[in-house]
Amino acid sequence: MNKYSIILYLSFCLCLTCSRTSEQRLMIWHSLRPEGREILQAQLERFKQVLLTKDSLKYARWEFDERFYSPEEARTNFIIAALAGKGPALLRGASDNIGPLVELQVIQPMEPYFEAAFLDSFVAHPIPAAVWYREHLYQLADEIGNHLCLVYNKKYLPQPPQTMRELIHKGKQLLAKPPHPDLKYALAWNYTEPYFAVPFIAGYGGWLLNQDNQPTLNTEAVIKAARLIYELGHKYQIIPPECDYEIANALFSDGYTAMIINGPWSWGSYLERDIDIGITRIPKIDETDCWPAPIVSPMGYSLNVNVKGAELQVVIELLHFLTAPEQELEFTRRLGTIPSRKEAWRDASIARNELIQSSIYQLKVGRPMPVATELRWIWDAMRPSYQAIFTGDISPEEAAQKMQADAEKLIKENRE
Repeated sequence: MNKYSIILYLSFCLCLTCSRTSEQRLMIWHSLRPEGREILQAQLERFKQVLLTKDSLKYARWEFDERFYSPEEARTNFIIAALAGKGPALLRGASDNIGPLVELQVIQPMEPYFEAAFLDSFVAHPIPAAVWYREHLYQLADEIGNHLCLVYNKKYLPQPPQTMRELIHKGKQLLAKPPHPDLKYALAWNYTEPYFAVPFIAGYGGWLLNQDNQPTLNTEAVIKAARLIYELGHKYQIIPPECDYEIANALFSDGYTAMIINGPWSWGSYLERDIDIGITRIPKIDETDCWPAPIVSPMGYSLNVNVKGAELQVVIELLHFLTAPEQELEFTRRLGTIPSRKEAWRDASIARNELIQSSIYQLKVGRPMPVATELRWIWDAMRPSYQAIFTGDISPEEAAQKMQADAEKLIKENRE
């Protein structure tokens, strides 16, 4: 983020209405969907009772609350509030928040507040649940993965496709034969958002940035991934020619598509609608014989730099509570999320849960979310040109060149 952007943030602080209240009210900002929010609310209420049991006089004044924002709003509003000395005590989100938040100095290192044995109780593989950046701990996850999988409705597909060639073949079969007259598409997903294209880029051997955090967008992998997605809609006609997240989710929820590419935040709502879902890996790329590799990320808590004193002590207790195996497993049993604590991984409910084991199967071929700030600018640079492919305004080759040039420019401007 450049100096001009920081000035804008500070100016917005003058009219900020969402601020951190007095130390008696401890806030968490998050992007949990309704089912997850309901669980978090109940856990905060239980934590209050735990504190009162310990010392009713000491903790009677404390209240705990949560607030939902979309991921972009949560990060932006947190930065604005924290720069003004306010904001929630904890921000829950994906690990790609870490780079920008550290650079703006709005979150604080957490390792001084936790014993080594506690930190060692978090899983380190296939991705670390305790997120370190620049030699400091900046996030404790209560969930890992947060990754895209192929979700299929067993009513239409008892067995999912294993390769892209099989996906196209099965998709055309589903739509050509009308035993299911309501079926409009074989597959739908939010493919016009770059994040949802990353598995295919990786499946062709590419990625978004290199080890020096510089963009790697003008590559054959990016071009081939974009062309494949375009052809699924316009050549093979098994996905909608235009689609965003809400459209894709509605199509799958209402039975108009047999498959969707989506993450664990969505599975609870499908189960509540009594859809007989299966979860598996996104089909393999035939040309490379590689599985598409979705971005995998810890989801967890970062600590506002403004939290100090008595509030800090309560926050540390709260983090112990929210990341305890029993709390994490509550999310797991209801939403199918993957817990971050080793003890929770060993729980019998994990081993016998078909959906969770299938999610872990996809997780094992994912790639960790980069935490460098450059990723935020790469997303911003990708979006316009990538989306123009699907309106026919630009070819995949032209889009790859422009995405690379725009990303390099945006990084340079923000680093000056």
